Amino acid sequence: MTVPIVLFTADLRVHDHPPLRAALASAKEVVPLFVRDAAIDAAGFATPNRRAFLADCLTDLDAALRDRGGRLVVRSGNTVEQVCRVATEVDAHEVHMAAGVSRFALLRETRLREAVESAGLRLRVHDAVTTAVSPGAVTPAGSDHFAVFTPYFRRWSQVFGRSPSAAPRAVRVPSDVASEELPSRASVTGVSEGLAAGGENEGRRRATAWWRTGLAEYEDRHDDLAGDATSRLSPHLHFGTLSAAELVHRARRAGGAGAEAFVRQLCWRDFHHQVLAARPAAAVADYRTQHDRWRSEAAASQEIAAWKEGRTGYPVVDAAMRQLSHEGWMHNRGRLLTASFLTKTLYVDWRIGARHFLDLLVDGDIANNQLNWQWVAGTGTDSRPNRVLNPVLQGKRYDPDGTYVRRWVPELAGIAGTAVHEPWKLPGLERAQYDYPDPVVALSDGRDRFQRARGRAG
Repeated sequence: MTVPIVLFTADLRVHDHPPLRAALASAKEVVPLFVRDAAIDAAGFATPNRRAFLADCLTDLDAALRDRGGRLVVRSGNTVEQVCRVATEVDAHEVHMAAGVSRFALLRETRLREAVESAGLRLRVHDAVTTAVSPGAVTPAGSDHFAVFTPYFRRWSQVFGRSPSAAPRAVRVPSDVASEELPSRASVTGVSEGLAAGGENEGRRRATAWWRTGLAEYEDRHDDLAGDATSRLSPHLHFGTLSAAELVHRARRAGGAGAEAFVRQLCWRDFHHQVLAARPAAAVADYRTQHDRWRSEAAASQEIAAWKEGRTGYPVVDAAMRQLSHEGWMHNRGRLLTASFLTKTLYVDWRIGARHFLDLLVDGDIANNQLNWQWVAGTGTDSRPNRVLNPVLQGKRYDPDGTYVRRWVPELAGIAGTAVHEPWKLPGLERAQYDYPDPVVALSDGRDRFQRARGRAG
């Protein structure tokens, strides 16, 4: 019997892995393959934080396979060429892989299908491996996708029903198929100092710990900046070290308001994937244009630099941007605030902010990053495109004691209570004690400029 290949991409786990399970059902031996494709580097996706996290994930995946008698085969080069090369080496008859939604993933799948089928092999693409529900599995009447979340959530809840599968007990790999050395985190430079560890084992450990301590309170506390009460599982969902379907299944089994709130967040992730699958151009172009004439990057260069460095003069914005720089991750409420500030208070193109986030975020996912940025900028699926989030009011609401701000903006640690959100209002001598910039723009001026640009002034 010939040997099937399981091509791992954004599904770096052994639990609840339909491609691996299907391959093992058809043969005694399989080739678990991961290709380090230079095209990902060329496209700008292989940033230091994600490369370091990926190294952790591959090391952990290899260890999990070795525990079951197998190993991970790693190759470098063009994915299509490497798959075909391995297929020739082991006389493979089929290739299994998870479906993707990005342009890169769809083009890779198309080229791989053409190549393997011309060689007499079969490509089996498995849905709902990286998402809980496949993009396109539910559609409204008269359209190929949902543009509004609430009706999507209702339909999504009705169709979701897949129970997660256990990890295989044994994985046998041909002994003569060659592999490169695994990449290591230590070899990656430019990594954020506080970047979390990757890998399925770490993801499952983190999920179990949060299930015990955070799930029940999630509905009430997920916007608490200082409390850091979110699951922090997004990097593991992005790399597929955790199964979205398994998390939904576990949350619904646990029940309660916190679990349902968490399920809604998982559904938001699927929502964005089905939007991008139907509208691939939304990765770079407005989903719903507001005919913006964004300030040029040159004209706004100083404000953009201040935003990136966490020196805008608005403490909660700066705290979130510094968290991003240090951890390669940012609290979700912080993502909303910083994106609103850049696009609506500074009136800078959302693509500039989205690119900076992708440069640093370990969970930098094209569907979620780009479409969340558009949602905030008012060019995406949001029904209130002119909403502006006030960073002072938001800071006082979601960081009422200023703990989050003082954690990430330590130069303001001496300011007590909510006054830390408005340091420019301190009396002259007291204000002079703090080495912290004044606001790059008055909120009223930013709001007026934005309203004029959107034709809503007066």
